[in-house]
Amino acid sequence: MLSGIRERVPADVRADVDEVRDELAATRRELRDLSQGVHPAILVDAGLAAAIRALARRSPLPVRVQMRAGGRLPGSCEVTAYYVAAEAFTNAAKHANASAVHILIEEAEGTLRVQVRDDGVGGADASRGSGLTGLRDRVEAVGGSMTVDSPAGAGTVLTVLLPVTADDH
Repeated sequence: MLSGIRERVPADVRADVDEVRDELAATRRELRDLSQGVHPAILVDAGLAAAIRALARRSPLPVRVQMRAGGRLPGSCEVTAYYVAAEAFTNAAKHANASAVHILIEEAEGTLRVQVRDDGVGGADASRGSGLTGLRDRVEAVGGSMTVDSPAGAGTVLTVLLPVTADDH
């Protein structure tokens, strides 16, 4: 579809169309991989910090990333933190009417804290059978906990605490 559009736009806009096409193709590949249980290559190869930054760059909203976790973390911890960020970024863009997102990832005393804050409309409820329910299940499956603070009109803060325990990367 974009190929047809590309041919109808001025030459100086074609590079932008090509970039959008390439980003859509990468996103489609990533979604396919995620649905098949395969983790994004950047997460496997470069770790959580690089994967979160790549996810933030693809977000339709501006995302401020703060990483306070050094080096590689256990595989289950990195994968779960990545999925938390992906779901939170998606929810902020799709449901919250947010204009910006902030993610803080920090490790202290054997716990990885992933906190995602948006400035949207609030009102998120993890008990209503949404993507947050599946996310809570994923977090609890690795021994973590999740809280959602989302008063109406005041944005949403999703906080996940994950145990940092040794496993394979």
